[in-house]
Amino acid sequence: MDCWVFLGFFLLISIHRCLGSAEINGAGLHMKRGIFSVPFDPTRVTQLSWHPRAFIYKGFLSSEECDHLITLAKDKLKKSMVVDDETGENIESEERTSTGMFLQKAQDDVVADIEARIAAWTFLPVENGESMQILHYEPGQKYDPHFDYLLDNANLMLGGLRIATVLMYLSDVESGGETVFPESEVKLTQLKDESWSDCARNGYAVKPRKGDALLFFNLHLDATPDSDSLHGSCPVIKGEKWSATKWIHVRSFDAVMRRLNGNCVDEDENCPIWASAGECEKNPAYMVGSEDDRGHCRKSCNVCSS
Repeated sequence: MDCWVFLGFFLLISIHRCLGSAEINGAGLHMKRGIFSVPFDPTRVTQLSWHPRAFIYKGFLSSEECDHLITLAKDKLKKSMVVDDETGENIESEERTSTGMFLQKAQDDVVADIEARIAAWTFLPVENGESMQILHYEPGQKYDPHFDYLLDNANLMLGGLRIATVLMYLSDVESGGETVFPESEVKLTQLKDESWSDCARNGYAVKPRKGDALLFFNLHLDATPDSDSLHGSCPVIKGEKWSATKWIHVRSFDAVMRRLNGNCVDEDENCPIWASAGECEKNPAYMVGSEDDRGHCRKSCNVCSS
């Protein structure tokens, strides 16, 4: 019985941290920020597969939110890059031919509301997410199958592995542009008619529909990389494709970025407790770190100043 009480308490704390300020109304949960705010309604979510763990949320964004994100991005687009597997640096590659740009976290009320809604859906804190990336695909443009979790040391320092990806479709596409999972357990059971592209027939595929959002997890429940999360964006055949991507890490991404920018911060809310228990001296590698690999609790260990 005690374990169930603990689990219930943990879930309540998680909901409180992820949702922040919200109003519950029937099956929907209304975030209080955002001029185009729509209800967060988990009944609109459908499970697509367990390997990888993938879910589709119909109508996650309003049409106005989609148009707003496109407006923020359309005059700032640059050639999309990929991450080098060894160095972690961004490089150009023919594997990815779209254009894109990154918004700022909570850039305006609309963006902040979407980020809060993502946290509510995924049960992962806003601070664990990277800035939202807006992508544009013209006919022929695509992103070959790849993994999102990133194993290079440079990116592992930025909040650890990417545990989840939320892909939001900002426009309809006349033909092509599907998201495809070549290794999905259900790739052979999905029926496809002539409206699907040849690329989409290489796995389980999701058609881009304006306002829908696709959530998939890049890691197993034991936090090891899930090879079934391999995915790609099929070439657009007719029309154009706009999408927004939110990558979410296992730890706080914001805390790491603040530290890299020279701020004296703790990367875990438990740092003051650990420091008072003497962990700065007992476990200096983790708590304090070194010049090359800074620790997670430098502020509480009094090795830096704000």
